[in-house]
Amino acid sequence: MWICMLYNETDTSVDFQLCQDFGLTLSVFSLIYLLVFFPLGLGYNLVIIVVNLSNKASMTMPDVYFVNMAIAGLVLNLVAPVELLSSTYTRWHAWEYKNEVFISLLILFNISSLVIMYSTTLLSLDYYIERALPRTYMSSVYNTKHVCGFIWGGAVLTSFSSLLFYVCHHISTKMAECSKMQNKEAADTIMVLIGFVVPAVAVLYAFVLILRIRKESTPLDQDSARLDPSIHRLLLASVCVQFVLWTPYYMILLVHTIAGAPGYINNPYYLPTYYFLRCVSKMLAFSSSFAVPLMYIRISKNFPNNLQRLLARLNC
Repeated sequence: MWICMLYNETDTSVDFQLCQDFGLTLSVFSLIYLLVFFPLGLGYNLVIIVVNLSNKASMTMPDVYFVNMAIAGLVLNLVAPVELLSSTYTRWHAWEYKNEVFISLLILFNISSLVIMYSTTLLSLDYYIERALPRTYMSSVYNTKHVCGFIWGGAVLTSFSSLLFYVCHHISTKMAECSKMQNKEAADTIMVLIGFVVPAVAVLYAFVLILRIRKESTPLDQDSARLDPSIHRLLLASVCVQFVLWTPYYMILLVHTIAGAPGYINNPYYLPTYYFLRCVSKMLAFSSSFAVPLMYIRISKNFPNNLQRLLARLNC
C-alpha cells in the first residue's frame, strides 16, 4: 500500500501531510496517464507494427528497429495499467500486489527496457555503418531482423539472471542457495550496468563517429542511395527522448544500489520522498512507449508512404 499508510498523523519522523500530498499527486498522474497517454501509446505502436509489417518489401533498416521498439512498447503498455492501478501508485487502487504478480511484471518491464535501449543503441551504430560503408549490406534489413531477434533473446536471458535475486528475496530463507542471494542491490546493479551504462557508452561512441564522418566532405555526400536525411533527425530525437525518459529510472536504481545497503532509504524521514521519486521515474519510463512512436510517425518519410499503400489496398 502507499507508504503514508504505514504511519499515523502523530508520527514526527515523517512529514505526514507531505506524504499525503505525494500520494494524491501520484494518483492524479496515474489517472492522467491511463486516460490520455495509455490509449495513445497503444494506438501508435499498433499502427507502426501493422503498417510496416504489411509493407515488408519497402521497410528500411531504421523501420525494423522502430518496429522492434514498438513491440517492446506494447509490452510496456500492457504492464502500465496493471501497475498504475495498484496500491503503489494510487490510493484508489483496483487491486493489491502479490509476490508472483510483482515478479512477473518486473520481468516484462526489464525485458522491454533492455529491448528499447539496445534497439536505440544498435540503430545508432548501424546508422554510422550505413553512412560510412554504403552498399555493403552490413546494416541491411535482413541482418537487422536477425539482430532484433538476438536483442529479445539477450534481454530475456539477462532479465532472468538478474531477477533470480528478486525471486530469492521473496521465497523462504531455508534454502541455502537462495539465502546467499537475497540482495536486491545486486539485481539493481546488473540492470544499471547492462541496461543503461553499456547502451549509453555505445550510443556516445556512435554519435562521435557520426559527427566525425558528417564533418568530412567525401564523394559519398553526392551519393543518392545514402540514407534519407530525415533519418538523422529521427535518430537524434529518438535517442534524446529515450535517455531523457529512462535516465531517472536508472538513477533511482543506482541510488538504491549505493544507499540501500547502509539503510538510508529505510529511514522514515527519506522514505516517502524516495518512494515518490521511484514511482514518478517509472511512470516516465512508461511514457517512452508513446513518445518515441509519435516522433517516428511525424519525422519518418517512409512511414507515410507505407501508410498510403496500406490504405489503398484496404480501399480496394
